Amino acid sequence: MDQGSGLPEETLLEMQRRMLRIRLFDERCSLMVKRGYIPGSVHTSIGQEAQVVGATMALRKGDHMTGNHRSHGHPIGMGSPLGPLMAELVGKATGVCKGKGGSLHLADASVGSLGESGITGSSIPIAVGAGLSAQVLKQDRVALAFFGDGAANQGVFYEALNMASIWKLPVIFLCENNRYAISTPAHTVTGGSIVERAPGFGVRGVRVEDGQDVLKVHAAVSEAVARARAGEGPTLVEVMTYRFREHSEGLRINVDYRDVAERESWLARDPVVLFRDHLIRTGIATQDQMDALRAEVEREVEECARFALESPDPDLRVAFEHLYTDPYNVEAFL
Repeated sequence: MDQGSGLPEETLLEMQRRMLRIRLFDERCSLMVKRGYIPGSVHTSIGQEAQVVGATMALRKGDHMTGNHRSHGHPIGMGSPLGPLMAELVGKATGVCKGKGGSLHLADASVGSLGESGITGSSIPIAVGAGLSAQVLKQDRVALAFFGDGAANQGVFYEALNMASIWKLPVIFLCENNRYAISTPAHTVTGGSIVERAPGFGVRGVRVEDGQDVLKVHAAVSEAVARARAGEGPTLVEVMTYRFREHSEGLRINVDYRDVAERESWLARDPVVLFRDHLIRTGIATQDQMDALRAEVEREVEECARFALESPDPDLRVAFEHLYTDPYNVEAFL
């Protein structure tokens, strides 16, 4: 047991494992985009691993989560196997959505991941729907909605927050404030503090200033989850974090919109390195154990990439499955 956090040592080690999975998975995604294996746009969570893992590991089996456009890390934080996730990005039949979702529309119901979307803020009301469902069916479940600082200015966020407040739904709204919406600094488009909007809806607001500390994020979200389970309604949690890479892989912006000193100060607070050092300093793990853990995750990522590339492409006959209606005779096109 870690005396500072009160969490079992195996939980702390699992936190580091999942942060490493997100980091190395996204680094491999970046490489595979450059090599042409992954079509379309890919947004990595490199630098934001602590807030992803701290929040998702505050949930338990049966809870739900919705993501955003930067969402490879969220299902990994929930415990998704890496192989089907990578296969989905590559567009293979073995993907979590059978190759139909790709990077921007991952969903893995097996771990409670209800999906993500490239439409800013659009997954927030889905989490509210999951919370309403849990309440109506009297299920002891909560829903966690991830969204960015840009989505905090979308009208759907306020509609969802208002509804959740009125009905005291078991929903945690988590704003991943990485300070930039693509290249737009948050302070140029957002008046005041995002978390200060919570009281206007009768909702509790919590701000985690150091979103690079997985334990601080975990503590804040765990408290919000406990309130939700107790019927005390939603919580808005704003986590201050930073993306180390560009908004999306391959995006070329000619203007250097991020201050060099700012970026270097955040790079010095790498959440994966910080927590590794904490585990060693507190005697929970040795350097050798941390090296072995990283090597283990490196093998996982290598295997997931191999699985994805060797998997079959989807059969054309399934192109119109899983729709509300099937208006085409697929065989006529084959």
